[in-house]
Amino acid sequence: MGKLGISIYPERSTYEKDKAYLDLAHQYGFKRVFTSLLQITEDKEKVLADFKKVVDYANALNMEVMVDINPDLFAQLEISYDDLSFFDEMGAYGVRLDLGFTGAEEARMTRNPYNIKIEINMSQGTSYVDNIMAYSPNTENLLGSHNFYPHRYTGLEYNHFVACSEKFRKYNLNTMAFVNSHAATFGPWPTQDGLCSLEDHRDLAIGTQVKHLLLTGLIDDISIGNAYASEEELKAMAEAFYSPYPALKVVPEASITENERICLFDNRHSYRGDRSAYMLRSTMTRVIYKDKEFPPHTTRDIVRGDVLIDNVGYGQYKGETQIALKAMKNDGRVNVVGHISPDEQFLLDYLKPWSSFKLVEVK
Repeated sequence: MGKLGISIYPERSTYEKDKAYLDLAHQYGFKRVFTSLLQITEDKEKVLADFKKVVDYANALNMEVMVDINPDLFAQLEISYDDLSFFDEMGAYGVRLDLGFTGAEEARMTRNPYNIKIEINMSQGTSYVDNIMAYSPNTENLLGSHNFYPHRYTGLEYNHFVACSEKFRKYNLNTMAFVNSHAATFGPWPTQDGLCSLEDHRDLAIGTQVKHLLLTGLIDDISIGNAYASEEELKAMAEAFYSPYPALKVVPEASITENERICLFDNRHSYRGDRSAYMLRSTMTRVIYKDKEFPPHTTRDIVRGDVLIDNVGYGQYKGETQIALKAMKNDGRVNVVGHISPDEQFLLDYLKPWSSFKLVEVK
C-alpha cells in the first residue's frame, strides 16, 4: 500500500506550527514527511539541533522523514556518502538526492548499515536509474521521487512524466510524486506558484490531482509539496487516496429524479468491457432497478462528460447508466441527468474497461 506525505520546512516556520501540522496530517493517515536541507547556511551543529527536534517529533508519530540534499551539502557538512551516520543521528528515514553522483555511489549508499533509504530524482528522463541498477544496489533501500516545480509552466509534461516513471516501474522501485495545496503559502524557496510535479495539476483541486496520479498506475506515494495544506485538503486527499475505487464528481441536472439519483450515487459502477467509443456503460443499474420508473425528461443532444440514464423509451435498456465520451444526437430516449465536473472530465481517459468507479454529487 502506498503512503501519503506532507512537506515541512523548519527554517521557514516555527516548531509549534510544524508540530501542529504533523499532528493534523497524522490524524488523516499521512506517513511520509519531506523536508529539505538544500538551503542550509549555518554550521552543522545548529542544523542538526533545529532539524532534529522536528524530526524526533515526526518519528514519535511513526512518520518517515525524507531529507532532500545535494552533493555540495556533503562537502559543506563534511560528511561522506560512505558514512550516513549524520542522517541516522538526525533520525532521518532516508535522504533524497536532489542531484546524483555516478551510479556507483548511490548503489553503495543503499547498502548503508542504518538501512537509510536513498531516494533519487525520477524526473530527469536519463538512464540514471539503469546506471545505479548496474552497480547492484539494495533495492529495498532505493526509492524514486519526482521533482516539484515552484515556477508556473515549468512542471513536468505528462508524457515525459510517464516515460520517466516507467523507467522506475520496470525495476519495481517505489515511486512518489508531489501535489499542490492551494491553502499553502510557502515551500523551500521564496518564490512559488504552488509546488507540484505535473504542470497540469497546478490549479486542480488536491483530490483530483491524487485521483489522476493513482489512475496512471505509475505512482505509489503522493506528497504535498508546499506547506501548510488545510485540514479540508488533507481530508480530501486521504479520501481520494484510500478509496477502494476512483470517485468522479458529478454535477446533477436540476431535473434529476429520485430514481436517477439512486442509480448514480448509491451504486458502485462497473465500466463494461465491450467498450464503445461514444459512451462508458454501467449496465447493472438497469437490472437492479428494472421495476422503477424512468420517464423521459431533459432529452437534449449530448456532449462529452454528460451523465445519462436511458428512459422508458429505450425498452430493455431503461435505467442503464452511461457517461458520454463523445457528442451524440438524442432522439428522446436518453435522459441527461448530470455531467462530470469539468475539472475531472480528463479522468475519463484513464478509466479502463472492467474497472469499477463511484460517482459523487457536487453542487
